[in-house]
Amino acid sequence: MNKAQEKKFRDLLDAKRREIIKRAQQTLDEDMTLDANELPDEMDLASSEYLQSFTFRLRGREKVFLEKIQKAIERLDSGSFGVCEECGERISVKRLEARPETTLCIRCKEDQERVEKDFG
Repeated sequence: MNKAQEKKFRDLLDAKRREIIKRAQQTLDEDMTLDANELPDEMDLASSEYLQSFTFRLRGREKVFLEKIQKAIERLDSGSFGVCEECGERISVKRLEARPETTLCIRCKEDQERVEKDFG
């Protein structure tokens, strides 16, 4: 992988990381409080609690995604970015453009998904 491609992927990963952090900060600033006095009835309160819970679950998933992004940046730094962790082959640029945080080539990912489906 050449320096221009590395920079492109680093910029892409950094942009994804910034967006996740921005949404997390927005959640902390705006969605953390739930005032029962502002809601007219129990149904509104229940609905608001559900939406708040849903938002927190999304942020939990984003935390895992943020960790994957950080590991991809570390792989860029170490020179192992774009190499499949399963088979050791190069991951195609198209796949990396779609999922720069990926650790598996398309063939190994399909194999993994097949196993998960069979045993999942």
